[in-house]
Amino acid sequence: MNPDAAFDRLGWCRFPFDSSVAGWVEAALPEALRVSQDPDWVANWLRCGGTWFAGVNALPNDARGAVPGGPKFSGAAAEFVETRFGSQHWDRAQISVIYPGYPREMAGESVSAFRFRRDRDAAHVDGLLPEGSERRRHLREAHGFVLGLPLNETSPEASPMVVWEGSHLVMRAAFAEALSGVDATNWGDVDLTDIYQQARRTCFETCRRVTVHAVPGEAYLIHRLALHGVAPWRGGAPDTARIIAYFRPELRHVADWLA
Repeated sequence: MNPDAAFDRLGWCRFPFDSSVAGWVEAALPEALRVSQDPDWVANWLRCGGTWFAGVNALPNDARGAVPGGPKFSGAAAEFVETRFGSQHWDRAQISVIYPGYPREMAGESVSAFRFRRDRDAAHVDGLLPEGSERRRHLREAHGFVLGLPLNETSPEASPMVVWEGSHLVMRAAFAEALSGVDATNWGDVDLTDIYQQARRTCFETCRRVTVHAVPGEAYLIHRLALHGVAPWRGGAPDTARIIAYFRPELRHVADWLA
């Protein structure tokens, strides 16, 4: 299935090895390692009992996607994104480092929240942030897409990305109903918690769960409305942390979130 068809039908697509991406990874990896070991970044972003460095906007890349001294981000994945979503000013990439044993319980995390992370891969749609003591979900970050770029070689059992294929269609229908008649500038005011949780249950019941493993030089693109998460670390995986950079630029116009 070609990338366009896969992205539209399944909610994600994969790009084969690309020398331009491999060159970008070679420059980005040292920066990712440096940041993930920086005490200040670690204090802010180490999660799950020391098994996940979340590293949001941690990579010091510029709007071209280039880290200091490295090449701009280019190749087939970049061309696909620009064709589908327009010219990009790349956001600072997230650096997600998963360590052996993920997930462990976090301080203050409820039993049910930990079980959901462990048993349901912490499945979520990006940008719906939990707020308040009751953790009600509102659209606060209208990301355009999620582009995953592995920075090191790891086992397929080392906490791969998980996607529920076709879930973007379920989520779009649910959110379109919830936001019908609401001006896009006010979408963030709408409590989406209940309809989001119901749509998520529907996805668990009706959508195929797949794991996505890739190597440096490859890339994968996930639809902004697709339900996705991270699988637990499995016993057969070597004791090597897996490191992935994620570009998640926000849309210029929030109304495009449901387009």
